[in-house]
Amino acid sequence: MQHETRRAAREAAAREAAVQDAPTAPRERRGNRKRTVGIVVASVAIVLIAAAAWVAFRALTVKGELEAAQRLLSDSSTDMTMQQRVTRMGEHAHNAASAAGDPIWRVAEYIPAAGDNLRAVRVSSEALDVVANEVGVPAFAAMDANGDGSPFTRLLPVLEAATPEVTAVAASVADAASSDFLIGPVRSGIDQVNTVVGSAAPALEVAPLLLGADGAKNYLLAFQNNAEFLALGGSAASQTLVSVDNGQIGIAGQASSADFANGVAVDVAVDQSALDLYSWYLVDHVNTTMSRPDFPTAATLLKAFWERDISPGPVDGVIAIDPIALGRVLEATGPITVGDVEITSKNAVSVLLKDVYTWWDPYASKAEARASDAFFASVATAVFDRVAAGDFDLKDMLWAVNESIENGDLMMWMQDPQAASLLEGQRVAGVLPRDNADATTVGVFFRDASASKIDYYMKSDVDLNRTCTDGESTFTVTTNLHLDISQDDADDLPRYVQSAVWRSEQFRTEVFVYGPPGTTFAGFTADGRDIVPLRTDITDLGRPVAAFQLTQHPGESGAVTATFTGAGDFAPLELRSTPMVHPVKVTIDDGCS
Repeated sequence: MQHETRRAAREAAAREAAVQDAPTAPRERRGNRKRTVGIVVASVAIVLIAAAAWVAFRALTVKGELEAAQRLLSDSSTDMTMQQRVTRMGEHAHNAASAAGDPIWRVAEYIPAAGDNLRAVRVSSEALDVVANEVGVPAFAAMDANGDGSPFTRLLPVLEAATPEVTAVAASVADAASSDFLIGPVRSGIDQVNTVVGSAAPALEVAPLLLGADGAKNYLLAFQNNAEFLALGGSAASQTLVSVDNGQIGIAGQASSADFANGVAVDVAVDQSALDLYSWYLVDHVNTTMSRPDFPTAATLLKAFWERDISPGPVDGVIAIDPIALGRVLEATGPITVGDVEITSKNAVSVLLKDVYTWWDPYASKAEARASDAFFASVATAVFDRVAAGDFDLKDMLWAVNESIENGDLMMWMQDPQAASLLEGQRVAGVLPRDNADATTVGVFFRDASASKIDYYMKSDVDLNRTCTDGESTFTVTTNLHLDISQDDADDLPRYVQSAVWRSEQFRTEVFVYGPPGTTFAGFTADGRDIVPLRTDITDLGRPVAAFQLTQHPGESGAVTATFTGAGDFAPLELRSTPMVHPVKVTIDDGCS
């Protein structure tokens, strides 16, 4: 009985305890929920921090790889070949693209503003990866491989295969570069990449066409003689027709000025302003087609002369090069030997513009003239053979081409509209800018009027300055020409170098000053023995032109100052001038900037 009483008491106590504990259960559940939410929030924070740390780690990886790739291209102190540089660059670019292609990185690109920077870095890395590993590395392999045809024949399939991918990444880079949220280093980097792939994509699209993938193409190479000034460089007395068929390159013909029907104008429409400035010699003598500072004019005239007098063609493009550019090319190909003459990057200009006239006198006989022409043709053939065979250092060749384009020693014109569009607005097109949006360009150009080769000894200085008053700009252009040879040395020059009219007594040079678009000619002053204005009332190529004639004895200097005025917005000043053996010394003072 007592046992049952104790059991009942325990049961009652248990029921009471249960009743007392019942109200505390909901509070415990709420506490559990709070702890659970806290754990979830902390977990998310940890994940986000980890993700941010991972992206930051990846970003450091990408940064390191891209900087390593950039150093490979910019550092010329190493002994690596261009092929080795591109291969190593491709490895770094691939590593950068792989790091930036991480799934977490991709998700982070959706973060406002910051994500645009991550995307810009990723697509820049991918673009460099494609350019290096889908174009550069296989292109070098194709050029170096042994096989049938020229290296350019083996290169064609590489270019055709890579074009779609390069075009795609170029579009991605351009889209990423359009963001307004890019920070300084990212903006600078993607703008550089955008420039590279933005140019590479259309170039790859048209390269097979230019290399004759769809049929043979003919390109006329005009070799300019800077010892006889013309605006674009010099007399175009030697020409070579190059045929390209499916990457196979060969010489299809050669001619000198004596092979053309000079004195009979070709059927090409030329602005009256050009004829007023340069006379009918511009269109009826092949030598003087380079007189106007507009290479499309010269190219269409040269094309017409060749197709009329040498071969019906068609000529699909015209390329002009001078001995100054040829010297740079020899830096990439190495020396060539013509007869018993070794021509190097160091002596090319002196051999072709001075020494050659001591070996033959074209005035003496037709045989002498033919020997001189044959020498120039042999030089062209020897250099061409090296280039066509891919026998050159690519790094040095890229430098030679770029330097020659920037200095006006290499120009190109193409008949095909797609190819022509690639050249539009580029320095290689040989065209003066039509406005002042990017630069306010003034042109100072020269033309020999002595029928001589004296300009090997001519030196020039140009001072260009701008002042502003009441919203109007005044541009003052002072050109000084110095004939740097003594009378005694001029008397000893070969007859062909001396003036055909005055021998060594005096030499005459025409100066053409093209003012900025939107200005008018305001006046001139002259400082020299015999300086006269020719025309100051002509607008050519959308610019006012002041033309002068300077007559000099050996050793003399002469200067002419032309002034132009205009209102409106003008970008920073820039000078374009005739490529000379002795580069023009330029001084620019913009008092309005």
